[in-house]
This record gives sequence, C-alpha cells and structure tokens, in this order.
Amino acid sequence: MSKWTGLTILAAGVAMILGCSQQPSGTAAIIEDKTYPVTPASVTVKAGIVTGEVTELKVTERVEKGSDRVVSPAKLTGTLKLKNTSANQTVRLVAGKILYIDAQGQPIKLEESRTEPVVKFATYGSERLDPGQDATQSLDVEFPAEALKAKKLKEIRLELAYIPSPYREETINFTVSIGEGK
Repeated sequence: MSKWTGLTILAAGVAMILGCSQQPSGTAAIIEDKTYPVTPASVTVKAGIVTGEVTELKVTERVEKGSDRVVSPAKLTGTLKLKNTSANQTVRLVAGKILYIDAQGQPIKLEESRTEPVVKFATYGSERLDPGQDATQSLDVEFPAEALKAKKLKEIRLELAYIPSPYREETINFTVSIGEGK
C-alpha cells in the first residue's frame, strides 16, 4: 500500500510541474500617467505680509492604457514659495487650504472618499519666516475629477493661515576684561 501512495504522490508532483501549473490569463494592464497642464503654470500670490509664487502646476492621474480606467485619482502638484515681506514681524505658517472654484464662483467638491487638499508646513524651519526670509513647500494635493471637465475650473484658491508676531532686534553691551593667561 505504501508503494502505491508513493507513486501517487510522485505522479501528482510530476503533473504539477509539467502541466497543471497556472499560466497568466493575459497580459498585465499598462498603467500610465495622464498629465493635464495648468495655465498659467506659474502665478504670483499675496496674503497680507506674505508674498510668493506657485510654480510648476500640473494635474496628474494614473490611468489604464487602452481602457482609460482611472487607477489613481487626480492630484495637483507644484511648488509653493512664500516670503515674509514685513520689516518687523515674524510669521508662523500654520496651514494652507486649497479650494477649486467653478465658473459660477462655487467650490468644486471632492469625491467623498478623498481627503481635503491641505498644505501643511510641518518640516522644521519652513513654518517660521523671519522678516525677509522665504520658504519653499511642495504641493501634492487631491484634485476633484469634476474639475477635469472642459471649462469647469475657473480658479484655484489658496487660503493661507499664519500667525504674525512682533520681531525685534536689540543690542546688548556688557563690560568684560580678560585676565592673564596661565
């Protein structure tokens, strides 16, 4: 009986190696980035004592080649450079919120499963701007599919939250003397 069990196991192993292995059922889908240029790709911005520039704006979504099925929803990317133009106030950047505005002046909503497009100034040093200092922040935020339709998106609004505080430089003099070296 053990002879037949051994032959059965051997036959099953040979069958798995030679002919019963699963073959791929077709070719893998090719995924590609579909890029939408934003015009203008560079804009100057001003919010109180903070000025700056938003550059390299584009919208990218990942789609399956051929079927155009969306694999990864659209994202807005670019670079935000901000500068404190005040002569006597430090600015602490708290956050930025991006809104997409349609032709009627109404915000375009994101799909329910997506997160609000927020810019966080979390890296050390970029959240505080002394007078004349600037900081650069990458943008990589969600973009509503509805805004990709022709003539739907009119403007992008950046709501910037910052805390200004007085900035002072004072001079302190103190009298010293140096003793003999030993």
